[in-house]
Amino acid sequence: MPDHPWRVAMTWVGMSIALIGALGYALGAALQQFEAVSAGASLKLMRRPRWWLGGVIGFAGASLHAVALSFAPLVAVQPISVATLVFAVPLAAMLHGRRPRRAEIIGSIAVAVGLLGLMLLVPAHAVTPHMTNPEAFGFLGCVGLVVLLAHLAGRKATGAAKALLLSIGAGAVTASVSTFVRVVGGGLDGDLSRLLTWFTVAIPVLLVCAVVLLQKSYEVGYFGIAYATVQVVDPITSILAGALLLDEAMPTGLSNMIPALFAAALLIWGTVTLGRLSPDHGGSHAPARETAPLSS
Repeated sequence: MPDHPWRVAMTWVGMSIALIGALGYALGAALQQFEAVSAGASLKLMRRPRWWLGGVIGFAGASLHAVALSFAPLVAVQPISVATLVFAVPLAAMLHGRRPRRAEIIGSIAVAVGLLGLMLLVPAHAVTPHMTNPEAFGFLGCVGLVVLLAHLAGRKATGAAKALLLSIGAGAVTASVSTFVRVVGGGLDGDLSRLLTWFTVAIPVLLVCAVVLLQKSYEVGYFGIAYATVQVVDPITSILAGALLLDEAMPTGLSNMIPALFAAALLIWGTVTLGRLSPDHGGSHAPARETAPLSS
């Protein structure tokens, strides 16, 4: 095909943009976590320029990810976006004045590889997304229930378990943002009048809720497990919503079951590894011990 070199070039451009976006998203998350640990997840964050800087950088990173998808296919861009976890954890460690621990690096890579493995098993879909009002309200009700249960359990938990529970709620709300964006954006078909729906209004509201919940999970101090859990819960919830509500395909068959189990095992092992790390505290430059298990 005469345009083959052009397509290859565009794919490389898209992958390069996605890599810059992944670095930006990771840096933004690390900056916001540092501020949340230092000041607490409260309105005080609104008065801290570094927290706003993290938000702007993170938003720019997410925007670059969207731009990358216009140059390169999803299978080329998505693996790079998963790498945000590998970037974010060392960046957060450096902001806290310490070197990344070996367990942080290993755990982050394990979660990223496991998540990437699960995502690559999901078949491509070309259906136009559509969700009825009852389905949308039911979906939001389920997400709200997950958030409520996670926070009720999180109030009784401490340490890494608390960060894990709070980030589950944050990841579920983030997935609702992705799902609504998919429905609104995928259903436009060039007709901007289709933006005039409550689905469009719900997106920024859900996004604000996701940001608030994310700061609450960051506040605990266990950035690795909080960030990793959101990165896992978000796409898995989105995939389930796509399959159950938007008629998108799900992987089936024994040939997919074995790699899926292996990927899930990596996810669990990496999450447990991150959960055994001790927390970072604002302004503390002392080396942290790796002895705070999930069950603490």
